Amino acid sequence: MKDLLGPMRVPFLLLTPACALLGLGTAVWSGAEVNFLEFALVLIGATAAHISVNAFNEYFDFKSGLDARTQRTPFSGGSGTLPARPELDRQALATAIVSFVIIGLVGVYFLVVRGWFLLPLGLLGMLVIFAYTPWLTRSPLLCLVAPGLGFGTLMVMGTHFALTGQYSWTAFVASLVPFFLVSNLLLLNQFPDVEPDRSVGRKHYPILIGNRASSFIYGVFLLLTFLSIIGGVVLGYLPTTALLGLGAILIAIPAFLGAYQNAENMEKLAPSMGLNVIINLVTPVLVAVGLFIAA
Repeated sequence: MKDLLGPMRVPFLLLTPACALLGLGTAVWSGAEVNFLEFALVLIGATAAHISVNAFNEYFDFKSGLDARTQRTPFSGGSGTLPARPELDRQALATAIVSFVIIGLVGVYFLVVRGWFLLPLGLLGMLVIFAYTPWLTRSPLLCLVAPGLGFGTLMVMGTHFALTGQYSWTAFVASLVPFFLVSNLLLLNQFPDVEPDRSVGRKHYPILIGNRASSFIYGVFLLLTFLSIIGGVVLGYLPTTALLGLGAILIAIPAFLGAYQNAENMEKLAPSMGLNVIINLVTPVLVAVGLFIAA
């Protein structure tokens, strides 16, 4: 069971319900009558998407030899399953493919129920899942924004559309929160892997401009996260109670300072990486709670 769950990276799957909950919050606040069985189905599809991208990443990183060169941390470097059990590589690939098929089946259901306007979002999401490790990690910009696009724009807006049958500016503005945060999550996790990633042809900002300069990108994305919440409230796309999400600033400030000060010291960077995970989980949940209260 441990070998089966390893490539799924189960501890990291908590990010999925946090982001999907934000889409549920925008749907509820919009006044839609939400079918919670359908939300459960959305959650199954979203979790399958997360499992699929994780398992594809495990498989491709093992095949490229990256896993053998990476120093694993609690937050980066994969699960370690395939380097320890190389014979499970096909099982990891099967996990990725089966999860990918589940995404498609859930998507087809909502296409029938809600309409074909969901199709572009779904196809883009599936493309990001499959292309992230082998291709998108070769472009610094795409590598930076693809995680946020998947868990932010696509997951939050996709959840909202699946539950309401329409897109909204509220869902888009809310999706900016995980867009910036999840992009940051992967960015900071790249700091320990600069040399191994460079050796297999990856190109991300820590490779391109260095960890210290990349820490400023991290800080800007944190700032844009909270400005998105404030801007959404000011423009009327989010209720005032969504400002609950600003509570995560108390964690974000020490996370940024730690990332900047310890950009080249991976042992001392670890606490900031841990805070970064907490920010990613807590912030969208707090904004979602604000939407539920206002509804």
